[in-house]
Amino acid sequence: MYQPEQYWIVLAFMITSMLCWGSWANTLKLCPRFRFQLFYWDYSIGLILGALLWGFTLGSHGAVGASFLDDLRHIEPARALWAAAGGAVFNLANLLLVAAIDIAGMAVAFPIGIGLALVIGSIGGYVIAPVGNPYLVFGGVFLVIAAIVCDALAYRVRSSPVASVQTRGIVVSLIAGALMGTFYPLVTRSMSGAGRVPGPYAITFLFICGAALSNIPVNFAFMKKPVDGTASLKMSEYFSAKPLWHLCGILGGIIWATGGVASFVSSRAHSVGSAVSYSLGQGATMISAIWGVFVWKEFAGAPSKANRYLVAMFLLFLLGLGALAASPIF
Repeated sequence: MYQPEQYWIVLAFMITSMLCWGSWANTLKLCPRFRFQLFYWDYSIGLILGALLWGFTLGSHGAVGASFLDDLRHIEPARALWAAAGGAVFNLANLLLVAAIDIAGMAVAFPIGIGLALVIGSIGGYVIAPVGNPYLVFGGVFLVIAAIVCDALAYRVRSSPVASVQTRGIVVSLIAGALMGTFYPLVTRSMSGAGRVPGPYAITFLFICGAALSNIPVNFAFMKKPVDGTASLKMSEYFSAKPLWHLCGILGGIIWATGGVASFVSSRAHSVGSAVSYSLGQGATMISAIWGVFVWKEFAGAPSKANRYLVAMFLLFLLGLGALAASPIF
């Protein structure tokens, strides 16, 4: 398998992860009348295809460790369960986060959900695999959280005033954030410890299998009783959707899987570790904000105060990114 150790190559993998995780949702925006629960079936198919694509390419060529299939044949059951459990947790967290955005809005769901996930995931990953300068790691995490808060404030200023935020939306955001911050330490656990340690490509495939399998009961439940209070959905609506929408869903899954592979590969590099890799990956929130501002024109006509928050967001994000990128060097 291919496992880079040169830091600048590993850094390129982490940036790829951030870009992919922050960009996959654009495929959903290309399907304006495709409910997220229906989109998610195609998205799960894309996740599996993406994991197989990289498993049979980068995961099967290279001079480090075993190949993708050999890893799958010889993986310890406990490690496979840790990886699959991480995927199941991620799947539930991802669905809940989108539901929280529908209920409470991005200005509430993102700082609560992603901010909490970043703190839990970074601390958990660092405890399991303490790699990198802790001052730069946690300083970078703090700056990224501050950037996410500025992003939320910008959305709040842009949006029309709301009398009160539903308590349900805040609770769903908290649950989503706690789960989102837990999945990466579970994956790190599957690739740590004594004995034969499987490669990141096999772990990604098992992680995605856990996400896809758990999606069957969870997404059916979300279709029957959406947590945002909207009308229930039927599978007939999925099959009647436009072919282009199905392709967009599959493409979205492939993009996320590419980011997942890049993140898990970089976390295995001796110079980086999972805390740094995960923290940079969660910078995807800022990438999605860039798409929203410059491509989807979400802030067209917004007050100047919102633009000032956006400038602060980008500056804090770049500083946090720089601190996290420098932590393995210093």
